[in-house]
Amino acid sequence: MEPFSSLVELLARRAESQPDERAYIFLSDRGTEEAVLSFRQLQDAANALAARLSGIVSPGERALLVFPPGLEFLIAFFGCLIAGVIAVPMMMPRRQGARDSSAAIIANCEPVVALTSATFAIRGDLQARFLREGLQWLSVDLNPSAVKATADLPSPPQAQDIAFLQYTSGSTSEPKGVAVSHTNLLANLEMIRHSLGNTRQSTYVNWVPLYHDMGLILNALQTLYVGSLCVLMAPNAFTQRPLNWLRAIHDYRAEVGCSPNFGYDHCVSRYRADQMQGIDLSCWKVALNGAEPVHAETIDRFIETFAGHGFQAGTVFPAYGMAEATLLISGGSRGAGHVTRTVSRSTLQSHTVTAPVDAADAQLLVGCGRELINEQIAIVDPDHRTRLPPLTVGEIWVNGSNVARAYWKNPEATAAALNADIAGEDNARWLRTGDLGFLDEAGELYVTGRIKDLIIVRGINHYPQDIERTVQAAHPAFRANCGAAFAATHEHDEETLVIVQEIERTERNRIDAAEIKGLIRENVTDQHELFARHIVLIRPGTLPKTTSGKIQRSQARKFWLERRFEDLGADAD
Repeated sequence: MEPFSSLVELLARRAESQPDERAYIFLSDRGTEEAVLSFRQLQDAANALAARLSGIVSPGERALLVFPPGLEFLIAFFGCLIAGVIAVPMMMPRRQGARDSSAAIIANCEPVVALTSATFAIRGDLQARFLREGLQWLSVDLNPSAVKATADLPSPPQAQDIAFLQYTSGSTSEPKGVAVSHTNLLANLEMIRHSLGNTRQSTYVNWVPLYHDMGLILNALQTLYVGSLCVLMAPNAFTQRPLNWLRAIHDYRAEVGCSPNFGYDHCVSRYRADQMQGIDLSCWKVALNGAEPVHAETIDRFIETFAGHGFQAGTVFPAYGMAEATLLISGGSRGAGHVTRTVSRSTLQSHTVTAPVDAADAQLLVGCGRELINEQIAIVDPDHRTRLPPLTVGEIWVNGSNVARAYWKNPEATAAALNADIAGEDNARWLRTGDLGFLDEAGELYVTGRIKDLIIVRGINHYPQDIERTVQAAHPAFRANCGAAFAATHEHDEETLVIVQEIERTERNRIDAAEIKGLIRENVTDQHELFARHIVLIRPGTLPKTTSGKIQRSQARKFWLERRFEDLGADAD
């Protein structure tokens, strides 16, 4: 790839060399083309918006991007880049939602303008959620001719300039604004291109929202980087009709489709042979699975379900990443498929990787690929900051030009997490991911959990996701990917296990709560040698999650301590 100094230069090059080629298509809920932008149309619309912004916002000030699904977000994002304004993508708050992080983000980034679509501009009930003195609202139009330039554009951004603030998911703490520079973005986009094997022919179909780094960087910005087409659909459209994602991959002969693990489960659960008639997935070359733990069972079920429609096992592409590394940290190679390793559950609890002693001791892990070009991954003892050998679990550390060097207005977290050093080594600055994992002999990375989520009872480590999967496999009434296991201090300062689990809507009035809780305790005791002292059965949609679907276990623990969960089986205790 030719070098670029910024995404503004990249967009200008695409508009010059591929002016009339379609860059982005947005599909309606029924799969028809609702809006289209060519590379030149995107640049024209972004330039017009940048001119408007330059009249009211100074370079370096922040702009909220609050959009429903659609192409207006992309115009707003590039308009900010051209104007030198720091974009802050935000989740569209739900009308009745009370748990979004918008207040904390606004307090931290102190925006002076909020960009939105004409549809959202009339929703005064939601604008009240973004109340801030002096905040101006601008509506973004898809039609560039509707907006006339009224000011000279500032000079192009420099490589080290901050392009946007990507706020972390907040799965274990308050969200922090990762200051992502043009250098970070371009470095990671090249890493993604190289790992996924993308070219100008690598059409994407994406349903992940653009305010999320997977939707924005891995999908929308990667296609711009290689000059290919990105077909977008609304997250709700995927949730309601997940097979439409696969149909769009077929219709546009897409090579790349990315999703968190739950998305692949969702496709399998909604599979209907008649709805998949005529759909050929042989064009699909990279089915990236990331943003949350990758499960071997999910991969196996997806391959088995869709093999008859041309889906190839080698298409599966587990990966690992996070906002602080711009996005992608590790991945495989196109067509190579996924790697698994069966390990001892008992020795994994002591952070050592060995073969299982018998079938009951076996745990199957999925590899998340290897370090990318121009990047290093290390496994480090989190307490002593010393590098650990292969097949030893420790904290995952990352070094590379894709790693951001600051959280917005948070010097303490910046120093601790983004500029760490490994004891006894050179002055390289490392990202401390907060995730636990190990490297195998070949350099494959296996992610085992979050440090802050680790459950330690009687000195033994337990990974909450393993306990949660045991619970959800015990009875069909338990919603998949909708449970949280965490530790809480009991009397005499003893750590005890708490399990919170959503119940399927159709099963709420059928279950015997006492029987169900007994089943949970029996299965957890049998498989993990732990006693679940407290079990809370809750309604669907009430477990706190991040925007990408990650379980917020620390938030669930807080809700439990504050007695904010309604226990459907309270009478059974």
